[in-house]
Amino acid sequence: MTLDDTLPHLPRLRRHARLLTGDASRADDLLQDTLEQAARKSHLWEAPSVERVPGAALRAWLLTLMHRRFLNQWREEQAHRQESLDESHELQVLHASQESRWQHRPHEQLQLRLDLERGLAALPLAAREVLLLVCVEELSYEAAAQVLEVPVGTVMSRLSRARERLRVLMNEPARPVTGAPALRVVK
Repeated sequence: MTLDDTLPHLPRLRRHARLLTGDASRADDLLQDTLEQAARKSHLWEAPSVERVPGAALRAWLLTLMHRRFLNQWREEQAHRQESLDESHELQVLHASQESRWQHRPHEQLQLRLDLERGLAALPLAAREVLLLVCVEELSYEAAAQVLEVPVGTVMSRLSRARERLRVLMNEPARPVTGAPALRVVK
C-alpha cells in the first residue's frame, strides 16, 4: 500500500469521518489519525489477488482503521465526561445555542440537512456506524460486518432499527438540548 493507493479514498473517508463525528475539525483529525495509522501498519496490508471492485478491500481496511480509532476516541471522551459533568453541561448549552441559531435559516434544504445531522447524532453509536457504512459508504452487509467485526445478521438488524429510528427522529420537531423539561400548555 502506497500513498497513491489511498488518495482516491480520501474524499469518502473524510465524508465518513465527518458523519461519524459531526464536526469538520474532529473529522479531519480522525482522518489524519487513520492515515497515520495506515502508514505505520502498511506492512500488514495484503491486497487480495482478485477484487470485483478495484480498491474496495483497501477502502474497507481504511474504514476499519477509522472505525477502531473513532471508538477509541469516543471511549476516551466518555471517560472524560464522567470526570467533569459541569463541562459536559456547558457543551450542551453551547450546542443548543448553535442549533437554535441554525434553525432560523429560510432554506428548506439546509433545514433538512440539519435535521438529518441532528437525527444521526441522536442515534446510538452502533446504529449510526452501520447506517453510515451501508447507506452512505455503500458497503455490502458482509463488508460492513467485517469493518465492525460483527456477524452479518447483526448488521442487518442494526440497520433496520437505525433506519426506523432515523425516520422517527426526522419527523419529530427539534428539542432543546439544555435538558430543561418541555413547557406544558395550561388553560
